[in-house]
Amino acid sequence: MIREACGDYSPPIWLRNGHIQSVWPSLFRRVPLFEPRTEVLATPDHDELHLDWYRQGSDRLAIISHGLEGNSRRPYVLGLARALMLQGWDVLAWNYRSCGGVMNHLPRFYHSGATEDLHTVVTRALRGPYKNLFLSGFSMGGNLTLLYLAQLGEHVDSRIIGGIAYSAPVDLAGSAEVLALPSRKIYMKQFLQDLQVKMQLKAEIFPNIIDTRDFDQIRNFHQFDNLYTAPLHGFRDAMDYWTRCSALPHLKDIRVPALIVNAADDPFLSSDCYPSSPDVLGRYVRMEVPRWGGHVGFVEWRKDGLYWSERRALDFVARTLG
Repeated sequence: MIREACGDYSPPIWLRNGHIQSVWPSLFRRVPLFEPRTEVLATPDHDELHLDWYRQGSDRLAIISHGLEGNSRRPYVLGLARALMLQGWDVLAWNYRSCGGVMNHLPRFYHSGATEDLHTVVTRALRGPYKNLFLSGFSMGGNLTLLYLAQLGEHVDSRIIGGIAYSAPVDLAGSAEVLALPSRKIYMKQFLQDLQVKMQLKAEIFPNIIDTRDFDQIRNFHQFDNLYTAPLHGFRDAMDYWTRCSALPHLKDIRVPALIVNAADDPFLSSDCYPSSPDVLGRYVRMEVPRWGGHVGFVEWRKDGLYWSERRALDFVARTLG
């Protein structure tokens, strides 16, 4: 499929700014949703993942993967969960290792290519009564979702009907460069502050493996991933990690309908996060580029409380189901 402009999202003039779109939902959105049933899921390497189940007796399940330093209770996760539930879906929102307020047990934590954890979650879901599974991800979770579907390739379970990724940094190296720009300093500073707290907690548990004495010298993801992500997860360095875990070169291997929605004004994404060539996207992936939306924004005011991104997901799911 080719890259397509998506012209039906038209926010108010004051929201036609990628930075405002990117921060507005986190600051001001509240999503009413009942308390989920939680589950602690053991991983094959004797760690654990924390899951939120929203069940209403459906035979269809949507699995939602959050973004970097996010969790299963972020407004963008709850917004999509609520929208899907209104259409009769059960929802499973999961937390990556060390996310959701609970530190995991091993020195490793999570990263953009940790598809083995998503596979553990999907395998757990497939043990349930579900005839259809749909995967969705935001930001880092979007890259993770696409990479996982690509790795499954021809061997994808017939019950997995498709996936959707919002604000997906499918080019990890390029997006890291964008976030290292002086104009993105406010975002980079917040990410590093959150990660510093987490790594200091891990250093207390594993003092012989993790050292945070020089963390204050870190200014970007290249430095952070070189020092922590790469050695803790078996990569040579940051570039090796980014190269091996970017979904971009693997999109053509996906064998279920998949939609990528990356706003043109997203302040986190590089130009390579907007592929247009059929040779890159393959037969099953569709790329849509709304002019506005920021990073995981797509804000909209409606009586039903849905954002544009959630209405787009419902339309895509309905068409995928046929």
